[in-house]
Amino acid sequence: MMNRRFLLLMVLLVSAAGGRAQNTAPTQLTLKDAEALALKNHPQVLAAQATALEYNQHVVEARSAYFPTVDGEVTGSGGNPQARIGAGYLAASRLFDRLGAGILLSQLVTDSGRTPNLVASSRLDAQATQQTYQATRYDVLLAVNQAYFGLLRAQALVKVAQQTVAARQILSDQVTELAKNKLRSDVDVAFADVNLSEAKLLLLRSQDQVRAAFAELTRALGSQTEENYKLADEPLPPSPALEPDSLVAQAFANRPDLLSLQLQYKSAVRFEHAERDLSFPTVSIVGTGGAIPEMYQILSTPVPNYYEGAALNVEVPIFNGRLFTARREAARYHAQADDQRVRDLQERIARDVRVAWSSSKTAYQNIDVTAEMLREASLALDLAQGRYNLGLSSIVELTQAQLNLTQAEIENLNAKYDYQSIYAMLQYTMGLLR
Repeated sequence: MMNRRFLLLMVLLVSAAGGRAQNTAPTQLTLKDAEALALKNHPQVLAAQATALEYNQHVVEARSAYFPTVDGEVTGSGGNPQARIGAGYLAASRLFDRLGAGILLSQLVTDSGRTPNLVASSRLDAQATQQTYQATRYDVLLAVNQAYFGLLRAQALVKVAQQTVAARQILSDQVTELAKNKLRSDVDVAFADVNLSEAKLLLLRSQDQVRAAFAELTRALGSQTEENYKLADEPLPPSPALEPDSLVAQAFANRPDLLSLQLQYKSAVRFEHAERDLSFPTVSIVGTGGAIPEMYQILSTPVPNYYEGAALNVEVPIFNGRLFTARREAARYHAQADDQRVRDLQERIARDVRVAWSSSKTAYQNIDVTAEMLREASLALDLAQGRYNLGLSSIVELTQAQLNLTQAEIENLNAKYDYQSIYAMLQYTMGLLR
């Protein structure tokens, strides 16, 4: 029997990592380390960062209308002298040989406020995208926290399962020996063996949960390669606030996804103003100058071998099939939709904060309740073991006490990691998980 116990102990030690054989020593990892790794490597964070940088360039695009456009031009043409172009749009139709080079400059003077509104809209869009980038970071941090505590929970469950297997193996060995000496019945042996098999199933399931939890953590860290991490336990967070209303106010002020939607709404309003400005006049100037070193002279008065000119153009929209009206109305409806999206998100945030607060309050209370449950289950098992040893009770009472202890241990560790995970969710809903 001693050899059997020794072999069992060795098996449990080998499976201490949840069935994950590794050739290298595990890497120490704290929650802060995991969060830093995820923010550095996660593709969602990197994609959101690139999008934010992209929208910064849209601001430069919109502001380019404030500056003149200067183009250099070189033109060479050939044609039969005195001929005319007979088809095409209205244009100078004369053909002749020439080679010239020059510069064309155009500058917007005013478009009745459209460009300032477009620039303001693009800036607000860029700010909204920056807030979306922050929201993506918070999403990743929440996933890291949940995966981290999920793995700690799974590893703790493996330890509970290992201890349960060891304890029930001892009972099974004892009952088997007593049955051989006719001091216990075969029914007792059967109950003890069933109890042991249940513990082994618990160990197998918990080891599978560890493997799944490692996969979740690997994904949360933004990695494709699974590493063998040894996680550090985190201290329990403080108790939640007494009431949720102040937490809702904090969430409205801090949530980057809400700030992003609010900025998008402001951008839509400025874009609506820009679309309205399409119906007003646009004033621009154009200037050109250059030289024509080679040209076939077809007139009696020679054409100068240089040129220069300037013009002021005022464009007043008169009719275009209600195009500008439709664009203005479409922009107005888009702004109204964005306004309602802001309201919808505010309502969802308020609900999420209250639900997370209630869940965290319950989870915090569960810690003390399950600790008391564990103490009572341990005492009950000691008493049941004593009664069974004295022959005052059946094996059913003892196995039920073992089952109660295992359940209490599981509930106790679940309460601890549930609270840590739910508290992280509460911080996330408030926009404070940074």
